Amino acid sequence: MSGPSKSSDKRPSDQEIIQTVQALRQELQAIAQKVAELEAEKDEHQLVVDTMQPLEPSRKCFRLIGGVLVERTVAETLPAVNGNMENIGKIIDTLKTQYDKKEKDIEEYQKKWGVQIR
Repeated sequence: MSGPSKSSDKRPSDQEIIQTVQALRQELQAIAQKVAELEAEKDEHQLVVDTMQPLEPSRKCFRLIGGVLVERTVAETLPAVNGNMENIGKIIDTLKTQYDKKEKDIEEYQKKWGVQIR
């Protein structure tokens, strides 16, 4: 015997449908908030990169790592900041993909059970 399938014919109650749609929308909102946070962080990293690029590579700079302020040179710090910025960009892309998928899931669920949002 197999477990319950996703496409069962039994219609959930109206209350269950509403709760499911609301939960999916909350997940969608959480993803959107995280994307906004990360985009702001990426913009801050870009500002740091733009500020540091014209400086001499041997110039002293300070970087906060794990709550500890450490002294480095621009040549040591700039690649690390660029790497962090690229990683943030990749995470943003992943989250946007998840957002699109979740949006489609909500749309399919609404079509399946005939839910209309006013």
